[in-house]
Amino acid sequence: MKDSVVEEHLYLGFSHQYRDSIFPLHTSISLFLLSYCDCKLFKIFLVPTGENVDDQTVTKNLLGDLEVHFISRCELPVVVQSCCLPAAVAKDGKFCRAGLSVVLRHIIQKTYEADPSKKDILELLGFKKTCLKACAEVSQWTRLCEISIPLAVERFLTASPEHCQTIPPDILQLERKLGEPVRVHNDDKIRRQKLQQQKTGAKGAVPVLGKEATEEGKPVEMREHPLPSLELSIAFSKLLVQEKSDAVNREASHVRRTKTSDLPLLDHIFAEGLYFTLADIVLLPCIHQFLVSSKKQGKNLANLPLISSWYQRVEKVPGVKKAAGKCNMELLQLPELMSAPEEELQDLSSFCDDLEEENEDSHFIGGPRPTMTKLMENGIEAKFSPHPCPNWTLDWTNLPSAVSPGEGK
Repeated sequence: MKDSVVEEHLYLGFSHQYRDSIFPLHTSISLFLLSYCDCKLFKIFLVPTGENVDDQTVTKNLLGDLEVHFISRCELPVVVQSCCLPAAVAKDGKFCRAGLSVVLRHIIQKTYEADPSKKDILELLGFKKTCLKACAEVSQWTRLCEISIPLAVERFLTASPEHCQTIPPDILQLERKLGEPVRVHNDDKIRRQKLQQQKTGAKGAVPVLGKEATEEGKPVEMREHPLPSLELSIAFSKLLVQEKSDAVNREASHVRRTKTSDLPLLDHIFAEGLYFTLADIVLLPCIHQFLVSSKKQGKNLANLPLISSWYQRVEKVPGVKKAAGKCNMELLQLPELMSAPEEELQDLSSFCDDLEEENEDSHFIGGPRPTMTKLMENGIEAKFSPHPCPNWTLDWTNLPSAVSPGEGK
């Protein structure tokens, strides 16, 4: 490990402790990542949201081996006082990173910088290291992971029993996202492998990542049985730092000649596709709390088969159970759930589509007026002229959503 890495200060919000999590959930997510990375490079401060904090030792059992200090809002460095937590500040106090995704990405990069042997930690940033890099104002996916789902779960947990009977729309949106086809950088190659597996009914060794496998220094057990899917094999092969999956050999000639448009689509294994990334780390503490609460209320999770399957796969990732244990997070052992009826999933998809359109239309509050006001306040007056082609219209429904001015709010 490099000795030149400078300690930074990490400021996390603290409102209360509920079950096995510290709220706001952004704080639980940050602490979970620190435990997963085994990162001790930050001096951690919890910042109470209110003036009166009960016994400050109540959180000790949720912190594992992380040492934390309590600090009031008024004692924060000036550069942090106007920021939304979490925030990471360099030791000189002159540079601040704020916002969940920015801070989590920084923790990963700093962990790797201190110990370059931790390549598995760097892999959390995904292909080209872009996982959750786009800000929530631009990326619907970042907004869902970073803002929408944590808030939805917090509201669900605090709602009265009569108001928490329905599944939050943002959770339903995640369920729909997990059902969408996966696109990866070597998409064509993997889809051809999947086609060959479908045609040959290939069998191979799938890693069994149980309790023994997650213990440091112990070999991963390999068992011969039919592969549940090529995607699952590739996903866990990546976690085991193997070059490639041995599940499928070189494609047959008829597979190589198949048009790309005729190849089978890839299924989600983890949140962003085939590989375990930072997005899974962010979602796990949130979905865990939602599932625990739903289970206590006796809710049937059969209409969330994809989220339930994702949760069970994340549990088996090396290091996740250990990190959860440090944070006193008792992961659930969910039974295998049957898929929801096709009609129900279609209704769910339609509902989420309507919800997204509704959100885009109702939340957009942009336009030129705020900018023009700022210009005028500074003595700059804009002159307007008629549009040269006033009859032009755009059919937004036939254009990609990213083209819409309202997309980034």
